[in-house]
Amino acid sequence: MDQYRVYGNPISQSRSPFIHQLFASQTQQPLNYLSELVALDSFANTVRAFAKSGGKGANVTVPFKEQALCLCDQLSSRAQLAGAVNTLTFKEGQILGDNTDGLGLVNDLLAHRVELSGSNILLLGAGGAAKGVVLPLLEQNPETVVVANRTMSKAQKLVEQFNDLRLSAKSFSDVNQMAFDVIINATSASLTGDKLPIEHSLINEQVVCYDMVYGKEDTAFLAFAKQHHAKQAIDGLGMLVGQAAESFYIWRGVKPEVSTVLSQLRTAL
Repeated sequence: MDQYRVYGNPISQSRSPFIHQLFASQTQQPLNYLSELVALDSFANTVRAFAKSGGKGANVTVPFKEQALCLCDQLSSRAQLAGAVNTLTFKEGQILGDNTDGLGLVNDLLAHRVELSGSNILLLGAGGAAKGVVLPLLEQNPETVVVANRTMSKAQKLVEQFNDLRLSAKSFSDVNQMAFDVIINATSASLTGDKLPIEHSLINEQVVCYDMVYGKEDTAFLAFAKQHHAKQAIDGLGMLVGQAAESFYIWRGVKPEVSTVLSQLRTAL
């Protein structure tokens, strides 16, 4: 039976084995997918040993996505631009790297019938999570994508990587004077409980709010969005299942059906 892993530290919270085993059952693919806690200084050795033992592929989560990039013999263009890898494929002695996070986000937004083409999008944060979604968002032909970050230089650096006139970096005080159709939280604020420095005037009945974080309860950002009557307030669970579906497709050549797995996962939270 083909073997797959997800590597992280911590890893006990990972839903990936649950998701991939459901995909395997649904598509009748013979595979075994397990989570593995990796010591912070053992990532490269762990991956190489697994590949050598006949492993077929692996997902990578925090904090190893940048290290995974350096391990790869070949990278997809989206992984190169994201500067991070979440999907490894082992083939003919080579390690191939991809990043499916952005596709997971975009597909979830489209599943919620969010109009991305011609829209003005605000992306909060300029770290790894934000980097991974910029290219797939730009591929949806938005009018603009504005990156806002507490450290302005970090947002500017991200924008320079992509060299696209629709993409710009702004301070939080700047964006609070603007108007957007879609606001995406790619910061860690929902994990730390910090309040985002955006004004409630940005949110109204025409604005979709999306948080990459998910939980049993609404994140602080989504609670804020609902309080100010956002058109939709969507958490990141669909993104999680969507990026997993793209990884599964890369490995198996079969596209699993997402919605039933998403509802099972939602129930299990």
